[in-house]
Amino acid sequence: MVRKRRLKKLFSKIVGESRCWIEEEVCASYSYDAYPEKPVLPDIVVMPTHTEQIGEIIDLCNRLEIPLTVRGSGTNLSGGTVPVKGGCVMLTTALNRILEINKDDMYARVEPGVITQNLANAVEREGLLYPPDPASMKVSTIGGNVAENSGGLRALKYGVTDRYVMQVKFYDAFSNLVKSGGIPVKLVTGFNLKGLMISSEGLLGVISEVMLKLVPPPQARKTMLVFFDDVLDASRVVSEIIINRILPATLEIMDNFTIKTVEKFHHIGLPTDKGALLLIEVDGHPAAVEDEYVQVEKICRKYGGDVHIAKKQEDRDKLWQARRDTLSSLAMLKPTLILEDATVPRSRVPDMIKVIQDVAKKYNLLIGTFGHAGDGNLHPTILTDRRDEEEMKRVSEAIDEIFERTLDLGGTLSGEHGVGIAKKKYMEKEVGRGTLLFYERLKKGLDPKGIFNPGKVI
Repeated sequence: MVRKRRLKKLFSKIVGESRCWIEEEVCASYSYDAYPEKPVLPDIVVMPTHTEQIGEIIDLCNRLEIPLTVRGSGTNLSGGTVPVKGGCVMLTTALNRILEINKDDMYARVEPGVITQNLANAVEREGLLYPPDPASMKVSTIGGNVAENSGGLRALKYGVTDRYVMQVKFYDAFSNLVKSGGIPVKLVTGFNLKGLMISSEGLLGVISEVMLKLVPPPQARKTMLVFFDDVLDASRVVSEIIINRILPATLEIMDNFTIKTVEKFHHIGLPTDKGALLLIEVDGHPAAVEDEYVQVEKICRKYGGDVHIAKKQEDRDKLWQARRDTLSSLAMLKPTLILEDATVPRSRVPDMIKVIQDVAKKYNLLIGTFGHAGDGNLHPTILTDRRDEEEMKRVSEAIDEIFERTLDLGGTLSGEHGVGIAKKKYMEKEVGRGTLLFYERLKKGLDPKGIFNPGKVI
């Protein structure tokens, strides 16, 4: 406790005493994230209110040689914000200012703690669109979105976060403010350091400001909910839509188990006897939207799909809310939820669905499957109880098999959740030993004392 009091005294000089906490009950709140990893108490939690304080906090952590874990809203799904080595947790939630929305050059400048939904709402009021829309956008922060390269329901057509990052300002391990990128559409001055920060998972620097590209909103959109008797038929529709060069804004899938769970808790009228559903939205020029809708409907009906169109905005909102409520609904069934994001080439979605079905049966586990089927990003969600040691052993074996088969199908360990703690042990199989060694040398060169988010990725 003497050491912790000394830490509080030192950090209080930077952010003020009211923005530092060493009390166990406070630190416990920041000892875990949305991944079911064993909690680890940090020694101290600090909350800067000005971005300049980030550099001072890094400098102090370096001098004290204590780990620094940066945390936004804690929605990370791979254990990325668990302070596995203790030390200092830095909260970005007070760095939540939207600094600028520029309608002429179509960009926004924000601090890292800005909630994604708040930015989307502010941009919409100016007649523009910020497309990335992670399912957690009501609570997740832009800094975390960049560090994890978050995806979302619109990623099939609009892409993930990296497509919209124009500039990143960040503090390195030596407390220097680094800037990369800018407003010009063509900018090749110097190294692409903003690209280095995207997907860095907090290992290489601390983001202090982000400039994000905005786009005009679509002129029209059409949303449809399509039910199938068999989940494999639904997955085949996904493949055929892509093969026919149709690019919906959204192409989401939900299996029977997930449909029943969402309906159980939210009562929105989903038929619980159906094997699967697809939530499909096409957008763009009105003529193009109508043409794509006709083609998509034809493909769906070819595989026995029962097509329903959202005729009013409230109908559309209801359908989207059903998808966004998926995770919270599944979480109500069992004490422990493990959400994975096995991602395969889009043509292999039917194969991956079959793999998940077989694994659930083999290991006698409850697994709900939903996700961004249009870009091959599926979320097999295992419902279990971490207190049941025998079942958790089967869960571990099931996850191993899911990822092994994912890689066999030409896929990747993570489409949007990151590596963090959860997927470290599989990394060499996907990227190779040489790549891991490169990661290690890069990390050591940029963070020689290893203070940034230790114990993650490598």
